[in-house]
Amino acid sequence: METTAAFYVGDRRFSIEHVETPPPGPGEVQIDVAYCGICGTDLHVYQGHMDARVGAHRVIGHEMSGTVAAVGEGVTGFEPGDPVVVRPLDHCGACPACERGHQHICQNLKFLGLDTDGAFQQKWTVPAHTLHRLPPGLALAHAALIEPLAVACHDVRRGRVGNGDDVLVIGGGPIGMLVAMVARNAGGTVTISEINENRIALARKLGFAAVNPAETDVAGEIADATGGKGADVIFEVSGSQPGVDLMTAVAATRARIVMVAIHATAPKVDLFQFFWREIEMFGARVYEPQDYEEAMKLLFDGVIDVNEMITDIRGLEQLGDAFAELAGNPRAMKTLIKCNAEA
Repeated sequence: METTAAFYVGDRRFSIEHVETPPPGPGEVQIDVAYCGICGTDLHVYQGHMDARVGAHRVIGHEMSGTVAAVGEGVTGFEPGDPVVVRPLDHCGACPACERGHQHICQNLKFLGLDTDGAFQQKWTVPAHTLHRLPPGLALAHAALIEPLAVACHDVRRGRVGNGDDVLVIGGGPIGMLVAMVARNAGGTVTISEINENRIALARKLGFAAVNPAETDVAGEIADATGGKGADVIFEVSGSQPGVDLMTAVAATRARIVMVAIHATAPKVDLFQFFWREIEMFGARVYEPQDYEEAMKLLFDGVIDVNEMITDIRGLEQLGDAFAELAGNPRAMKTLIKCNAEA
């Protein structure tokens, strides 16, 4: 069967190609991809930062939704027409991490859409264990946000956000904004620190307190707002040294810091503050199945303002233009690619 796929070929270019798609093999499911979002990692690929990993002829993309097209031998629980999303992690099942129940951070983990071909194509074949069935009635365009929302659910769960916690999210991009919404739903009083005025305006529109660290003493403002206590939970989502400096400066006694962002270079961390205030710090990488289930529930229940998060929808043939425009657009949050015209 011939289908259309967009291959990253290096040098900020994509090649739209018609390829033969074989039927799914044993334990696999083939999906008609409806929508696929462009994420920060995809932008890193586009900018050439991950060529050694993805090569020069790779279909990327993983923030997707779609419907089952065909199932391979031995697959149960799914049938053609089922609306689904993919949790794009393929673990080995044999390493120490997997044996301890941490398959999402498998030591030999394959991330679908980076280490294998991904979802910027009309038909995508994946291991059946990566699928989650969508609740009835959830729009496929909205469901394409489940993957990044699951990241936020995992982050908030790692930070143990609860009723009455004062929360600071450092960085108001798509993941930071989703973290803020999930943390608020968990009972936190959330402030967002962000330097982009467009994102500050969106944060305030969504009902969050928002401060610009380039103009304001954020630690001082949080101290004033919390009676001198500081933030109970801090999410570092900026990936910047100033963000790392702020996360310890603003921390309350026994605060919990969650490292969400990937830092290009090793940042300097004020370890004295961890000793002085008995701060805890947690890494948060990707998600587990329960985070996907929570993300689907939050989306279905209307907790997440999806329409404010989706700023553009383009066709698969416009993928290159969408990447170029997204990379230089300070107003953009989430661009979706419509991979099948009938979606």
